Amino acid sequence: MAERPTPEARNKAEPEAHNKAAPEARNKAPADARSFDIVIIGSGAAGLTAALNLAERFTVAVLAKGDVSAGSTAWAQGGIAAVLEPGDTYESHIDDTMVAGAGLNHRATVEFVVENAAHAIDRLADLGVPFNPGESVSERWHLTREGGHSHRRIVHVDDATGWAVQQALQKAAAAHPNITLVPGMVALDLITSAHVEGERFAARAVHGVYAFDTASRQVQRYVAKAVVLATGGASRVYQYSTNPDGSTGDGIAMAWRAGCRVSNMEFNQFHPTCLFHPTVKNFLITEACRGEGGHLKLPPSASEVARGLNSGTRFMAHYDDRLELAPRDVVARAIDAEMKRLGLDHVLLDISHLGADFVTQHFPMIHARLLELGIDCTVEPIPVVPAAHYSCGGVMVDLAGRTDLAGLWAAGEVTQSGLHGANRLASNSILECLVFGQAVADDIAAHWDPAAAPPAIRPWDESRVTDSDEEIVVAHNWDELRRFMWDYVGIVRTDKRLERAAHRVKLLRKEVADYYGNFRVTPDLIELRNLVTVADLIVRSARARKESRGLHYTTDYPRLTAVAQDTVLDPVTTRN
Repeated sequence: MAERPTPEARNKAEPEAHNKAAPEARNKAPADARSFDIVIIGSGAAGLTAALNLAERFTVAVLAKGDVSAGSTAWAQGGIAAVLEPGDTYESHIDDTMVAGAGLNHRATVEFVVENAAHAIDRLADLGVPFNPGESVSERWHLTREGGHSHRRIVHVDDATGWAVQQALQKAAAAHPNITLVPGMVALDLITSAHVEGERFAARAVHGVYAFDTASRQVQRYVAKAVVLATGGASRVYQYSTNPDGSTGDGIAMAWRAGCRVSNMEFNQFHPTCLFHPTVKNFLITEACRGEGGHLKLPPSASEVARGLNSGTRFMAHYDDRLELAPRDVVARAIDAEMKRLGLDHVLLDISHLGADFVTQHFPMIHARLLELGIDCTVEPIPVVPAAHYSCGGVMVDLAGRTDLAGLWAAGEVTQSGLHGANRLASNSILECLVFGQAVADDIAAHWDPAAAPPAIRPWDESRVTDSDEEIVVAHNWDELRRFMWDYVGIVRTDKRLERAAHRVKLLRKEVADYYGNFRVTPDLIELRNLVTVADLIVRSARARKESRGLHYTTDYPRLTAVAQDTVLDPVTTRN
């Protein structure tokens, strides 16, 4: 296993800054600077949890790329895993997580998260999250089961848990006088010692963030004594994804450019069941549909249709004894294999046999949305296809959420904490956000130095760039990147495909860098720059892993190696 970050920042040479804040800008007026004790980049479960736990003592700014509720948390349909059922144990939840993660998990991290799960759920309930109640006096909440879990341990709010969690956290944060919610701020680059007025600091540290204000169209400085990355994942690097459009790996790319190590970027989880529809491209059909007894089936053949059989035949028995309850990586590969074998563009998820009352009661949001699209899932199967869903790799952190840089913490999907290993177990994602959001807040408060003050930071300099008159370049490169990542670095990989992807990423990196160096930044350019960086990290990591483990499956190396090892990339030693 890779060495985790330590409390002390690594005192290595400052990597290339990759920003436009130049010495010539030192005499500019500092009207663009805002100062807080702590700046949190990201307004989902991880960021808001950290903010609420810090606000009693400190002033906190929470920056959101778009609306405060537009991140991945609000999109989560499933629930939150915790040991709450009689007969369930911490050890069982830990084992399930380790099995799903193909042995690459860090056991200390898994134990830490699992043992703090029930407390995290209690805090959400105290904030007003209306978890579905149990069906008997002895059951506080209704618990469902999802793929990879050996017990019912998923608390939920119907099939819209993420939205309920987001609304409760957001309401509490908006009501707190020490929390400033700032929507429309596209984080651009971390402010490090490379941006400090005067002499460069000997040790690398983070002092805030440059962010593009979508209202004023200007770059602002947010200066703080502590910065928390809670920016989510990078699944929008792929052509098909269940994630919101903002999941472009911003935090991972910014941390990499600033000098943080990243780990296990090759492990991107493809959710097995995204709705297949000509116009709706990212509607997730929750894992709980299979957990409650849904069946995956092949579309019926012409002869079956002629005989009145329109639900197809099940196929998971050919791949795993756990059938539809196998972990996501197994199910996604099985669907991919059947689609390739038969030349299909989708398969079917059938929950109609569960009964109309059960479906409308347990999955009201999914049922209603599908009805709008002309699909009645109480009487017919749902067309589904795998889609990029969750980044299991990211910025390396320890159990306190500390990164390699002093003054920078991270929590949630942006990180590689050691929880997920080679494949995330269902409903451990919001849980990780809650537990590590709390851990980050506790660590910042425990090590706070009231006498310290952020240094003077240089403003952003745009004196040597112009407005672009070729935005089509950004759109074209965006589409090209996502298409070849889907084709060459998807569910099943080969050395040849990865080599092709590496070649294309190299060309795109140069083209985007040239473009970035000559034109003023825009949100689309910022996201493209980050997506290219993340794609490069994914391809480098995938090429380095000479085995098939968890979410990384390659036909050139179909077996596991004897020892499970993280793939660690260091910007100080990695060649361009």
